[in-house]
Amino acid sequence: MTTVLIVDDQPLQRFGFRMLLDSTEEFTVVGEAENGAAAVRRAAELTPDVVLMDVRMPGVDGIEATRRILAAGGRSRILVLTTFDLDEYAYAALRAGASGFLLKDARPDELLSGIRAVAAGDAVVAPGLTRRLLSTFTRGLPTGADQAAGDPRLRELTEREREVLLDMGTGLTNGEIAQHLHLSESTIKTHVGRVLAKIGARDRVHAVIIAYEVGLVGPYA
Repeated sequence: MTTVLIVDDQPLQRFGFRMLLDSTEEFTVVGEAENGAAAVRRAAELTPDVVLMDVRMPGVDGIEATRRILAAGGRSRILVLTTFDLDEYAYAALRAGASGFLLKDARPDELLSGIRAVAAGDAVVAPGLTRRLLSTFTRGLPTGADQAAGDPRLRELTEREREVLLDMGTGLTNGEIAQHLHLSESTIKTHVGRVLAKIGARDRVHAVIIAYEVGLVGPYA
């Protein structure tokens, strides 16, 4: 059973999410919060598996609440939901540590799949969106092999693991990486797990952000 905390300043929106989650046997809503400050408190009290986090709320917004919840060291993972299809919200959420970003008009099955994926440790941002976000917001970061080689987060990677991270950074899925490197998909999954552990990434999206930050991958035109 996956436990979920719903955070939204609109009571009707919280009710709708609760109705959807309560209609399944695999999710349990353990609580609600109407703003970011309450979300931080409730997450500490309830330690849910997943926090459904709105972005725009009075007082402490969803981005800052995400940052505070994860900084506290809890096990909860954050799935950000917003009405606004703005890249800066998505990027800020991912940089704050969220494991995914979806719009509130997502279909019910997409939302449930997103919660399921985040609870399992995966990310819920499509490679194309990840690529677009990072292309827009990492312009000006230092790039180049020399700068990447000197970053301590990459020093423990084998050459193959570095290749996998590079492909992740360019937005390839596990299947596409497997095809590119002529390896099985199960082998790629193993490599991805090792890369995440070695560079200290929370999930795949965080690993992609690190690849850009250290200059292993440059922004797209």
